Amino acid sequence: MIVIIGAGVIGASVAFHLAQRGARVRVIDRAPALGGGSTPKATGGFRAQFASEIDVRLSLLSREKLLEFDSGYAPHGYLFLARSAAELEELRAAQALQHACGLHEARMVSAAEARELNPAISDDSVIGGAFCPTDGFIRAMKILNHYVDGARAMGVEFTFDCDYDRFAGKADVLVDCRGAWAGAPIVPVRRKAVATVPTTIVPESMPMTVWASDWYHIRVRDGRLLLLWSDDPPNDETWLPTVQRWTRERVPMLSELPIEESWSGFYEMTPDEHPLVGRVSENRYIAAGFCGHGVMHSPAIGQLMAELILDGRTTIDISALDPGRFGVR
Repeated sequence: MIVIIGAGVIGASVAFHLAQRGARVRVIDRAPALGGGSTPKATGGFRAQFASEIDVRLSLLSREKLLEFDSGYAPHGYLFLARSAAELEELRAAQALQHACGLHEARMVSAAEARELNPAISDDSVIGGAFCPTDGFIRAMKILNHYVDGARAMGVEFTFDCDYDRFAGKADVLVDCRGAWAGAPIVPVRRKAVATVPTTIVPESMPMTVWASDWYHIRVRDGRLLLLWSDDPPNDETWLPTVQRWTRERVPMLSELPIEESWSGFYEMTPDEHPLVGRVSENRYIAAGFCGHGVMHSPAIGQLMAELILDGRTTIDISALDPGRFGVR
């Protein structure tokens, strides 16, 4: 019996892919029901524009798999904006790596092209950027429900409101997918988001637009503008005033939209901002610490963990994610 701790999108994907291979699996979670963790709080971005090879390759594999079911994948693009030569060079260097990994459609854009892609931009300091049309948006709960329903159809049992010790000692193999609650070196870091009232000022097809200098970013979901920023360290007193000020300065046509809702969830952060994916001991594995990329990479991680557990090797080199790099054994 393989026991997976954590019924979020990572745990569900691992369970699904193991069951596809014929493994006997049980998933346990302390939450009272499905969706009790951070998965439903995700804002639903998907990108392959990363600056590390492993992240690009995980995204490309995930994208293949997201196309196989109704994941909500909508390729409206990610637009990264640079306001200095140094930022532009960082985007260009990252894009060279992306091209080497097979993301050939990613391209650099001028300031004028950036404003064509998102006419709401009114930041005169933008000098250019990077854009990938196959980046875009996904639906976290569609992905979670797909994997849970599919896993259950193959005989996987999900047990909620469960003390981990009840099943952990009976497992032949234990897989830790607890996300922000997996323990050191993973640290839970709260991230906030706000949504405006519904608007037609900007379309749903507006690309995710990210200022590379500080990672203030905006997107439209279900007719509402989402305002997003990963402040570090989190500060409730300054977060919203800062986001509202940047909105007035950078996209003033959107700055008068009233806020309708706010929420927060946890990023599961590691010291090098890469997850722990691999074998910890003879019968224990971990897949956690995804630093905000868990939903988008969950299809790939499910496949790779199933390969690692059942075959002892993976189709993508995940040695960069070895938990041993932090002494986790």
